[in-house]
Amino acid sequence: MKAVVIGSGPNGLAGAIALARAGLEVEVHEAEPEIGGGLRSAELTLPGFVHDVCSAIHPLAVASPFFRELELNVEWVHPDAPAAHPFDDGTALVLERDLAATAAALGQDEDVYQSLVGSLVEGWPYPYSPRALLELRGAVLTALSAARPVAERFREPRTQGWFAGFAAHSMLPLERRPSAGFALALLTLGHAVGWPFPRGGSQRLADALAARLLELGGEIHVSSPVDELPDADVLLADVSPRELARIAPLPERYAGRLRAYRHGPGAFKVDWALDGPIPWRADDCARAGTVHLGGSFEEISASEWGAWSGRPAGKPFVLLAQTSLFDPSRVPAGKQAAWAYCHVPNGSSENMTERIEAQVERFAPGFRERILGRHSMGPAELEAHNRNLVGGDLNGGVMDLGQLLLRPARKLVPYRTPLRGIYLCSASTPPGGGVHGMCGYSAARVALRDLRA
Repeated sequence: MKAVVIGSGPNGLAGAIALARAGLEVEVHEAEPEIGGGLRSAELTLPGFVHDVCSAIHPLAVASPFFRELELNVEWVHPDAPAAHPFDDGTALVLERDLAATAAALGQDEDVYQSLVGSLVEGWPYPYSPRALLELRGAVLTALSAARPVAERFREPRTQGWFAGFAAHSMLPLERRPSAGFALALLTLGHAVGWPFPRGGSQRLADALAARLLELGGEIHVSSPVDELPDADVLLADVSPRELARIAPLPERYAGRLRAYRHGPGAFKVDWALDGPIPWRADDCARAGTVHLGGSFEEISASEWGAWSGRPAGKPFVLLAQTSLFDPSRVPAGKQAAWAYCHVPNGSSENMTERIEAQVERFAPGFRERILGRHSMGPAELEAHNRNLVGGDLNGGVMDLGQLLLRPARKLVPYRTPLRGIYLCSASTPPGGGVHGMCGYSAARVALRDLRA
């Protein structure tokens, strides 16, 4: 039996591997000249400086049940600390791998933090049984909350700002549900598995997935866009909902739902080649692979609301990765590289380079003097690089309560389309955005069940 997979992102490759392991003849078609989707690395600034084009830090990849099962040939680099959050007074709060150490550094908020994430870390990895969910019902209800009321449980404004940085990964306003869940998930992952990245660049993970598929007899075709559905017993589409509506002869009612699928804010990203490490005022920032730049809860909240309301923030919340500090293979000797982005209105054409660099300079005076080269990508450039990043949306669609699980349409089995043998497997299906491959794996399992039936 023949299977075709459209798209070679982590979900497309995961789905292809699952089908190939079941004995199907699998072909993957990738529109771009390189495989990987959001898992690509390139010399974006200067020769010898390897930058991750999109995704850089991968806690969900090491936590992914399917990726762990594959035992991929990837060397994971763990920074000394997963994440840091500096403040204007020259200090910082740090997410440590150790739960107790992290909580102790929060001072009078130690007990609150332990009560929020302690049971989640202790229960990792979660057995998805009704009993387990019942035991964690308090944490589950908190995860479905907005970030603001959860942050207000902390007494210290510093802790509230620190928590806001994790919640803002949701690309939701911090007053909307379930933004708190993103913070709790990322904090739990930091303690349970860390926030690592592949040595040599994110492309190494894509290459490892591709190598496993080829070992199973699968084929991969690059520079091979699909504009109409090929003949196959199974077709997995690692594409956006609107792209599937474009290429597939779907019933109009379902196609209309796909076209009405909601995308969230976009991203504006800057990569730098640097003549040395970022000169952080807070020394703890040099221990972290990821640094959140936004100061207080209110400042981060204003930034995220600006991305939703069409007004990019003057002081954007910036997410920065400094992977070369812990992986010198990415840069020439004595040099460094960094990567940062902020959230902007979907499809925004505003250049945020200066505002992003001002935020870095705010917490690391002298940063600009170390810039040897830079490369900027706004929403349009991100979407041109990867069609799934509609308007620069990194999460594959809004992940609010309305679209967290019921994506891309309200269906009992969201991967199945009305066309027999055609399945959607991109991040626009559960469990959503992130490098974990579980959308592709889950879609492949549904397809295999349907074939057996």
